[in-house]
Amino acid sequence: MNVGASRPFRSPKAILFDLDGTLVDSAPDIAAAVNELLAGRDLPPLRVDQVKAMIGGGVGKLVERAFAASGSPLLGSALEEANRVMAPIYRRHLTGLTRLMPGVREVLTHFHLSGMALGVATNKPQLATREILLHFHLTEYLGAIVGGDAVTFLKPAPDALLLALDQLGVEPTETWMVGDSSSDVGAARAAGMPVVLLRGGYTQVPVEELGADLVCDSLLDLPSAMQRLRAVA
Repeated sequence: MNVGASRPFRSPKAILFDLDGTLVDSAPDIAAAVNELLAGRDLPPLRVDQVKAMIGGGVGKLVERAFAASGSPLLGSALEEANRVMAPIYRRHLTGLTRLMPGVREVLTHFHLSGMALGVATNKPQLATREILLHFHLTEYLGAIVGGDAVTFLKPAPDALLLALDQLGVEPTETWMVGDSSSDVGAARAAGMPVVLLRGGYTQVPVEELGADLVCDSLLDLPSAMQRLRAVA
């Protein structure tokens, strides 16, 4: 556990979680969707690690990055058409290869039983987010589920976080954001929330360099880290 020096921690009443790279490892499914889209244009497939580096910023940004990486960048109406083609492909690749990140069920159960309000704020589309959470039987823990198309601006804008907080009925200063990328840090900072980052997610920059208040090896470390922070508060 590494603690940043940007602000003191307060004991939270709620926790918001990112989805991809935080609660689920969805990169294999996302890569399958990307490669189906590229195959339709007779373009070669990308490796899972290549696609993993493109995740973040929503599906539209993913499509743009995938065609650029394939050597056939798209702009304007061509990119819009590729996004329309991608929409049903993406929905077909949500749970076949996706797996829970380590400790997810145990940690959500722990916080839920302790009375903590929990929510998800992600750039993934709302219906896709809900389908994944339903597939893994996680919705019972969550009082708010906000996807990227439920708000005007994606993370790193604070819109998704603020909508989730409104649904949970809590204030930003009473809530921790838990994610894995610079978008999560930016959104949390813009919302006025402390932010925790997990190693092993989808960021290409070391998490220690992203300015989080706390860095944990996995979700399994979060309950004990919270107890230690409470003890020194």
